[in-house]
Amino acid sequence: MKLQFYIRFHTEFGESLWLGGNHPSLGSDQPEKAVAMEYLNEECWKAEITIDRKDLKTALQYKYYFQNKEGARVAEWGNDRVLDAPSKDIHEVILTDTWNHAGEFENAFYTTPFKEVLLPQHKRTARSRKKNSFTHLFKIKAPLLGKHEAVCICGGADDLGHWNTENPVLLTAEGDWWTIGVDLSNATFPLVYKYGVYDTHEKTFIRYEDGDNRMLPFAAPEATQTVIHDGFIALPNNTWKGAGVAIPVFSLRSKHSFGVGEFSDIKLLVDWARKTGLRLIQLLPVNDTVATHTWVDSYPYAAISAFALHPLYINLSKVAGKKYAAQVAALRKKQKQLNDLPEVDYEEVMRFKMAMLKELYLEMGKECLESEEYKVFLERNRHWLLPYAAFCYYRDKYDTSRFESWKTNSVFNRQEIEKFMTSRAAAAREAGLYCFIQYHLHLQLKEAADYAHRHGVVLKGDIPIGIYRYGSDAWVAPELYNMDQQAGAPPDDFTVVGQNWGFPTYNWKKMQEDGFDWWKKRFEQMSEYFDTFRIDHILGFFRIWSIPAHAVQGILGHFVPCIPVHYTEFGENGIWFEKERFCRPFVNDTVLHEIFGDDADTVRQHYLTPNTHGGYDLLPEFDTQKKVEAHFTAIASPEQEKIKFGLYELVANVILFEEEGSNGLSYHFRISMESTWSYRFLIPHVQQKLRELYINYFYHRQDDFWKKEAMQKLPYLKAATNMLICGEDLGMVPHSVPEVMKELGILSLEIQRMPKDPSKPFFIPSEAPYLSVITPSTHDMSTVRAWWEENRERTQNFYNHVLGQWGDAPFYCEAWVNRAIVLQHLYSPAMWSIFQLQDLLGMSDTLRRENPQEERINNPAVPQHYWRYRMHIKLEDLLNEDAFNEELKEYVKNSGR
Repeated sequence: MKLQFYIRFHTEFGESLWLGGNHPSLGSDQPEKAVAMEYLNEECWKAEITIDRKDLKTALQYKYYFQNKEGARVAEWGNDRVLDAPSKDIHEVILTDTWNHAGEFENAFYTTPFKEVLLPQHKRTARSRKKNSFTHLFKIKAPLLGKHEAVCICGGADDLGHWNTENPVLLTAEGDWWTIGVDLSNATFPLVYKYGVYDTHEKTFIRYEDGDNRMLPFAAPEATQTVIHDGFIALPNNTWKGAGVAIPVFSLRSKHSFGVGEFSDIKLLVDWARKTGLRLIQLLPVNDTVATHTWVDSYPYAAISAFALHPLYINLSKVAGKKYAAQVAALRKKQKQLNDLPEVDYEEVMRFKMAMLKELYLEMGKECLESEEYKVFLERNRHWLLPYAAFCYYRDKYDTSRFESWKTNSVFNRQEIEKFMTSRAAAAREAGLYCFIQYHLHLQLKEAADYAHRHGVVLKGDIPIGIYRYGSDAWVAPELYNMDQQAGAPPDDFTVVGQNWGFPTYNWKKMQEDGFDWWKKRFEQMSEYFDTFRIDHILGFFRIWSIPAHAVQGILGHFVPCIPVHYTEFGENGIWFEKERFCRPFVNDTVLHEIFGDDADTVRQHYLTPNTHGGYDLLPEFDTQKKVEAHFTAIASPEQEKIKFGLYELVANVILFEEEGSNGLSYHFRISMESTWSYRFLIPHVQQKLRELYINYFYHRQDDFWKKEAMQKLPYLKAATNMLICGEDLGMVPHSVPEVMKELGILSLEIQRMPKDPSKPFFIPSEAPYLSVITPSTHDMSTVRAWWEENRERTQNFYNHVLGQWGDAPFYCEAWVNRAIVLQHLYSPAMWSIFQLQDLLGMSDTLRRENPQEERINNPAVPQHYWRYRMHIKLEDLLNEDAFNEELKEYVKNSGR
């Protein structure tokens, strides 16, 4: 049987299209073996293959690939181009297709949250029809049809009703497609047709699709069947909008939780979301972060496993059940004491929960781990569960998560760990505790997710950009990470010295070798519970801010990968290149006086040595920030702290970093170069020339390079999951980021007080792109009410020019002001408006917390922030606030969400 493929796609010289599929003639689903298509014209490409009819006993699945001028190949979106076996009298099939661009917003409606929860019409069951009595099969997608609405087709042929809209030809819903097979053997070509929408309940034609009529240019030969994939129906498919609430699990408060929010509390939040018309609950990462057994582990982005869930969120009563309820009941007094605290006492909660879990494991662990249900869980998660459990056992045995210092098993050996975890040794039984805990955490989070879905609410998770340096992932596969580097972020309005997260950076080349298998497994496990997720710091997929191991502050980093400045470029740009002057800290008496004041003599005496240029060099024992940090570790006086941070500033007082391994040929600019003392002491001519090169380095030369980097990762990662993906695209954003995210259909994040256009003081919600999430604040920022009090001048500007109010702004963010800001976001054109719970409660004079400064979840300017915020009212009480809940529901409904 001959198969002819035609794809409508505009190309330019040097670009090409390729065809792949699950048949050997199409490369057996291996993109690199896809078939080259034939160029017909700049709008159409063709491919032809011949296959044995018996090969169509299983459906032929295929897709198209676009190859750009540089040779990079990108697949169209989706996996739903399927050809079923035609009748025996058909000897040739012509497939006419429309390219499915990943950035088409309609594709979002075929992701998990919409297909499974938000748009139940996607679950229509197909009505039976004869598949073989037609010459042409029309297929189209219509994601946003309402109840009783169906797709119809009208056209100039008998089987297309001759444009009769009173009794049009209806298509049948089959999976994601609306389809109809018709006999056009007697039709006149070219044939003009168009899709429309019909109300099957009222028996009325509603409307035609927008745009020009569609056309079939020519008739097919006899014994030929034509399949037309017409893409999406041309309707206003950007009308669906939803609203959601964002809050970390640990911040939830209920009558029965244990001093911290638990997975079981999510169900109460779902009940509240239903009452108020909210369709989404956004959570922070819920992975295990237990590395030190101290409050420092409260940082949710430093997970010791990208797969394991945090024991903090377990509900002890659910683990115990009725049989062992008495053991948990003995903790009621402690439970009430912890639950009444205004904030999370992380260490106390973990101490009591882990102690009780160990008790319950002794009583019920053997029965649990021998159950068939657990065995199914184990087999699905074996690749991470057993190494994680062993890691936790050794962490506790050696009292540290720094695996390189363990007396045994410091280097991971999978066979050895498998043997250990499946043995009958007492140590293996002890390690089994962590398998037991993970199984119950899985059951509890899965139960909450299923409950949310049954009630029309989707869960949004969060994928951190990094992994913890001393965690199970790094122990198991250190080759996947650059362990000698630290990930972070360059300086911004919140942290002038940048951020150092301490995570190793990803070794993307190594990860690419197995098709990003670690990421695919991560997405697969996450999709057990979540429908959509936020990629923390999506800029890291373009380039990461990489900080050398000897640095403490993020300001000493540079982007990786990155095109450095070759030393010859300095001369070409009129700069006399002085390596010592540009690369070593510039220290003279004026600099010392400005930084240290009265302590300048002490610093000269103890930390510096004179050099031959009339200035000073740092002594070798203080020439890196890590050395300075180590020296001051045991000193806590304010005077010494001032000297420590002053020395940090001296170390960072450079203009260039030499590219490692370049033998002095390549260099990177230090970020915020103009703020350094080293730069200020250069003559104006050199300053100007350096600044020109600096601007080129950071804002021009890297763009295409970073785009290529992202396109080597993000398309493959997006194709590995059907969850809806949102990217946190804040900070120093390369010009190519919005372009790539739009191309891939990844939702952007828009924040009112962090405009991406530097010429504007605020982002205007009414200007949000449809494929975006809009929010007035995030967990890394102050809430709306707290922000209102931070800068009077900025608040006044916002009050007059964004809210459109006359006169002086109120000193405090009154409830009506908070409400006005929320309403701006609800009425924006963005697909999703998501609010921190604190910002929603801020609309009420009676429900809001008295002090807004107590509502902040994280402050990025504090390297070791204690993540302990909790709601100040219980979820059960919030559910009974009928007046507020009805008011919020009306706001959501009236905004069209």
